[in-house]
Amino acid sequence: MTKRVRVHIQGIVQGVGFRPFVYRLACAHALSGWVMNTPAGVVLEAQGQPNAIRSFLVDLEEQVPPLALVSGVQTEEVPALDAEGFAIRPSGGGGKEVQIAPDSAVCADCLSELFDPSDRRYRYPFINCTNCGPRYSIIYGVPYDRPLTTMAGFSMCETCLAEYRDPSQRRFHAQPNACPDCGPRLSLRDGQGRKVSGDPLAAAIELLQAGRILAVKGLGGYHLAVDAGNQVAVAELRRRKNRDEKPFALMAPDLATIAAFAHCTPTEARLLQGPEAPIVLLRKRDQQLIAPQVAPANGYYGVMLPYTPLHHLLLRDNCNALVMTSGNLADEPICYQDTDAMARLAPMADYVLSHDRDIHMRCDDSVIRVLREQPVFLRRARGYTPRPIALPASGPPVLAVGGELKAATCLTRGGQAFLSQHIGDLQNVATLESMAQTISHLQDILQIRPQLVAHDLHPDYLSTRFAESLSDLPRVAVQHHHAHMASCMAENALEGEVIGVIFDGTGFGTDGTIWGGEFLVGGYQRFERLGHLRPMPLPGGDAAVREPWRMALSYLYEIFGEKLFDLSLPCTAALPPSDRKLFLQMLQRRLNAPLTSSCGRLFDAVASLLGLRQQAAYEGQAAIELEALAETSPVTDHYPFSLTEVEGRLVVEFGDMLQQLVREVQQNCPRAAMARRFHNTLAAAASAVCENIRTATGHDRVVLSGGVFQNRLLCGGLCARLEAAGFQVFTQRLAPPNDGGLALGQAIIAGRSISCV
Repeated sequence: MTKRVRVHIQGIVQGVGFRPFVYRLACAHALSGWVMNTPAGVVLEAQGQPNAIRSFLVDLEEQVPPLALVSGVQTEEVPALDAEGFAIRPSGGGGKEVQIAPDSAVCADCLSELFDPSDRRYRYPFINCTNCGPRYSIIYGVPYDRPLTTMAGFSMCETCLAEYRDPSQRRFHAQPNACPDCGPRLSLRDGQGRKVSGDPLAAAIELLQAGRILAVKGLGGYHLAVDAGNQVAVAELRRRKNRDEKPFALMAPDLATIAAFAHCTPTEARLLQGPEAPIVLLRKRDQQLIAPQVAPANGYYGVMLPYTPLHHLLLRDNCNALVMTSGNLADEPICYQDTDAMARLAPMADYVLSHDRDIHMRCDDSVIRVLREQPVFLRRARGYTPRPIALPASGPPVLAVGGELKAATCLTRGGQAFLSQHIGDLQNVATLESMAQTISHLQDILQIRPQLVAHDLHPDYLSTRFAESLSDLPRVAVQHHHAHMASCMAENALEGEVIGVIFDGTGFGTDGTIWGGEFLVGGYQRFERLGHLRPMPLPGGDAAVREPWRMALSYLYEIFGEKLFDLSLPCTAALPPSDRKLFLQMLQRRLNAPLTSSCGRLFDAVASLLGLRQQAAYEGQAAIELEALAETSPVTDHYPFSLTEVEGRLVVEFGDMLQQLVREVQQNCPRAAMARRFHNTLAAAASAVCENIRTATGHDRVVLSGGVFQNRLLCGGLCARLEAAGFQVFTQRLAPPNDGGLALGQAIIAGRSISCV
């Protein structure tokens, strides 16, 4: 008997070689029929013997192409036809639930061809196939076909066209397919925009080796590149970019080279070599290859492998590593358009290495660190966007616009959430415009029309004002830390209520104060604040984020009062005697000193008290340096702390810890041991609060979220304590625990609020 089935496949199945995969699979099982793309995914019909159909359907899900991600398969039997052969049909109509593949690093097959002198694409910087290359950054619309990409203006030569049309070829329907005869070309210009004669690639390599700064066009935008071993060149890049201390990202040619300047675990190596090719934080080695100015006062390098053919050509046999930092000024979006890059990057770059394949959507590099042998996003972008995150249940389509720092947006459709790429800090018009463009692009390519918009509770965030501008959509304001908790719950498919330990820098609380060291109990539809760190004055408001000594003095004032300046400490020395009276009045009268329970500001205070950092050049610097110092100490004990009950909430008090820290600083005790004991103390205190809440509520599931849980020592230490106490502990792996994951939590909270009405 002959059987015929129709199969609808949803997921990332366009532009990843899925149709030729189906074609080859059908031929291998001696089946007839056809396969085609639709806006909803891939549809196929296959006909043959029942056993062959069964085997085909199993292989269809188990042997998918490298870049494909199948999220749903529906199969139905249909009447058999009198037909022979299997065909790949042109794209057609259908539903709207399409998914687009992220940009992908160059695959091993293309890389082999790139360096094969006998191959016609030898050293061609734009080599790609269905298993690799640009996707999200070049697409205009759906279905994913060449006319709807930035490759539309390049007509394939006869040889490329033959590959494109041949289902047996690796480049069958590879939309960016090209070669030196018909595809994009490199160009090199100086800072005044004048074209440099000769081979652009060879000239660029010589310039980098000579210590010059280049702007280099990548998949999702421009990098600023310089030889990472050249101290003078790295220092000059810092000066031009106005970036005093924040670490630069590195790109090295291979794992062997990375091993010479950084430690790399098997998990970290797997991430580096994956098709997503993120930046991975790796612990430094003592070495002379990398200039100290690349990552000053930091225990880690942010390292990535080359992910475009051009990167491989720049690096192979030419240098140990390049600084590859985002092509932008501080607080601005990454440059991705050629004219914009020439205008904005020319003051920073001596030369611009570009090409004529346009980038439609900017997309910065993703950043990951490994905690407890699991990847944790610090920044989710290239390689992962717009890959969906499965939600615990279906809901209405929602747009969530995130917060202010590390902004990212989220769109939901049914049981899936699509986080945008990292957009940046929403503190200027340029970044706000980038967010609006990103939202519009995602809505178009994913065919999502939201029914409501979710935003942060803070009324002055630019993201909140953007949500208010969407007057045709109902709005849902979501408390910052509730969104963090829901984000972690959603990606772990948790329902019901949990304990949420949410530690970060800043979030607008329901009581009008600044939260940031929170113990919540609740779920998607409600939460209670059952505990928090003791609220402290934030002297100078936002100035305290830039000047950690302010929080140190705030904590010391609560203990020592006006006598705090009698203490000989690094933080008291940071404030000139002439300013001390005014500062004390600020604390006494609470003038421009709002209360905050922020855990991030507690880190700042301790870093200042230990003399590590009095001025912060970038957000989180003091905490990062405190963690790096703590990692060098093996101590396992902790300082004293206390829990008190205030208005039905547990309040964590660290006065005893701070007094002991003051004594140890004055006695010149090892700073690394003090830093490690502080981390241990915070973990012990958080665990104690959770045990008290479990006793009161019966909840034994704990979710950890907020930017502070990017800290390896704290996250690992608290997880170990909670698990030893019998808790189920959930952390974030798919969305960043920092504010880059806020939009996911906002979206599911808003969706549940509507679905329950």
